[in-house]
Amino acid sequence: METLLELLHSPWPWYVSGPIIGFMVPLLLLVGNRSFGISQNLEHLCAISQPRIVHIRFFKYDWRPSLWSLIFATGVPIGGWLAGVVFTNPQPIELSSAAIQQFSAWGLKDMTLLNPPELFSFSWGSIPLLIISGILIGFGTRYASGCTSGHAITGISTFQIQSVYAVIGIFAGGMLASHWIVPLLLSWQ
Repeated sequence: METLLELLHSPWPWYVSGPIIGFMVPLLLLVGNRSFGISQNLEHLCAISQPRIVHIRFFKYDWRPSLWSLIFATGVPIGGWLAGVVFTNPQPIELSSAAIQQFSAWGLKDMTLLNPPELFSFSWGSIPLLIISGILIGFGTRYASGCTSGHAITGISTFQIQSVYAVIGIFAGGMLASHWIVPLLLSWQ
């Protein structure tokens, strides 16, 4: 039998992690919240700082009932750090041969790394791309009234049809980007 430490250092199966994520929906409904997502926290941060910056009517609302969401958002990077540093899996990443061929065609050399240097190396030329990408993501999440986690986890499970449309659009955009935009960007390096 595996020890608890070995279990924490190995990937969790879908039948464990899926229900844990799914448990958030009834928990949120019990406490009176129907929305769950990360992008909404950016709006709350703007509402918190808005009186000190510029008076924009959109941000004039009481953000205090959403304090739990801000606390949750601070836990995301902490959880990422725990998963990536404390409970990291020392085994190399296992990819299918089709994925390895696709990444090789894109110019990625070492597919055993979680963050290949071809994708995660810094260059000053990438700053405009990062700024434009951030603006597009910010506009997209605002236009779609939320992010992937909000629409996919709570929107669909609370039968909101706009969340179904948003998730279809998000995944279609991701597939299009992975087939046409990512190879184009990698060819510019």
